Amino acid sequence: MKPQRQRNRPPRRTGPIGAPAAWATWREALAVLAYGPHLRRTGAIAVVVGTVLFCINQLDVVLRGDAGTVVWVKSAVTYVVPFCVSCAGVLVATRRPPSSTDEPAVPDAEDDAR
Repeated sequence: MKPQRQRNRPPRRTGPIGAPAAWATWREALAVLAYGPHLRRTGAIAVVVGTVLFCINQLDVVLRGDAGTVVWVKSAVTYVVPFCVSCAGVLVATRRPPSSTDEPAVPDAEDDAR
């Protein structure tokens, strides 16, 4: 059996306690999002921001007793949106560009003289 060819990709970096530090593929991105501390932070953000938004948008309807199915679905989405936004923030902050292993381009002396 022929050995599988390795892709020319940098090794997956890990943080000090084994956390995925960066991602370049969607599989790695899911690992970054599923990492416990990231998940706890994004969940906490969703609870705090979602509660504030719920109070602003739906609390009066619920307290009046007029909350139907649509109001409860909207209330659930109120918590999902800040969770997705905070997950997007984690992904933006931890993205590893494909060329991150390359040396940074250094301008030539000729380029400076022009």
